[in-house]
Amino acid sequence: MGIVARRLVFHLSGYEPLTPEVAHQRFARELRRFERTWSATASISGAEIDADQARWRVATRGPNWHVDTEYRLVRWDDVIAAARRRSTWLRIWFGFAALCDFVASGAFWKYCRTNWRYAGFFLYPFLLLTVFAALVIVAGAIVADLLDSKLAGALVSVLGLIVLVQWPGQRLYLPLLLDDWIFSREFIRRGEPVLESRLDRIAHEIVRAVRDGNADEIAVIGHSLGAVLAIDVVHRALGLEPLVVQNGPGLVLLTIGSSIPKVGLHPGAHRFRAALAHVAATAGVFWAEYQALNDVMNFYKTDPVAALGLPETGRPVVRIVRFREMLDPARYRRIQRSFFRLHRQFVSANDRRTPYDYFMLVCGPLSIESQVRWPYGAAGAIGPDGALLDSPQDAAREGPPRAAAP
Repeated sequence: MGIVARRLVFHLSGYEPLTPEVAHQRFARELRRFERTWSATASISGAEIDADQARWRVATRGPNWHVDTEYRLVRWDDVIAAARRRSTWLRIWFGFAALCDFVASGAFWKYCRTNWRYAGFFLYPFLLLTVFAALVIVAGAIVADLLDSKLAGALVSVLGLIVLVQWPGQRLYLPLLLDDWIFSREFIRRGEPVLESRLDRIAHEIVRAVRDGNADEIAVIGHSLGAVLAIDVVHRALGLEPLVVQNGPGLVLLTIGSSIPKVGLHPGAHRFRAALAHVAATAGVFWAEYQALNDVMNFYKTDPVAALGLPETGRPVVRIVRFREMLDPARYRRIQRSFFRLHRQFVSANDRRTPYDYFMLVCGPLSIESQVRWPYGAAGAIGPDGALLDSPQDAAREGPPRAAAP
């Protein structure tokens, strides 16, 4: 049984305008649910925020275990915030440039072959924008006819489109999704200067942490588009010191609800595919990927390495998540029609004990590799009172055995 008492986590969020302060508040709120679900106690420090990261410490305990987790949120909210300040017209222009790029390059058609749900998610913001454009064109034509003024009709169309994109477009995530695809295109074509230097610094920190050996486990976690950045930063760390993973604590890469093929299937993503192949071929890195059927923002039942046509190495270990089993029925019904909220469940706490639980992975006493490889995860290793059990695999099959000695 892989037991962890000290864990260091580097987390890279998806494309979401989430400030470090809000991320810390959300983490603290979800930690309370983790306590109830797993019969544990937990405490969290305040957030220390600098240009590259937000850091906080989490202490979790059960009757016969305790874990100290140093959680580092790698920031790129400033990059997202800068994109949000662009004008509506620039967003529409660059958004359609991204649409044309992903379609003309063949990436969209690869999405269709790999996962049709994701292809639909790709089209969503552009179809929504087309609907808005059709509505304002009709409204402009009516006004032009009533007032006998083409200028008045054009003004109504222009102003109407701006209003629709901002509201209800905001509520339908239109500006955010356009920015997401614009960023993805720029990341593939040119890279992002702020992130380039930041990921280099984080890679040095990962190498330094492995050398220091103060943690039993070091985890780099990427959610959604953050999974692409997680691959990138692990590749950079391995490039700094190729043998680093052989001499220190276990290095874990966890990609959850990821959109790795979103970038990797684009023909121009040569650099990223090379990074992915490097990470996948490194035996010292344990890599697991969690996916869900009813999350349209990830590639369900897809091996990202095989999907990109790279040599298969047995990594990542792909596991399937079922949100319905993780949540109380009433709570699941409240969020099931919100694709963003469902997608965020990958990094939220559970109401029920299941093989996948983000907070158990980052704050629990079992190594991430153990939780991934055991069919029942921590659910078969933690007793009703929160105690760590002697025989987790037997517990999953035969019911709870006695608790392990403290």
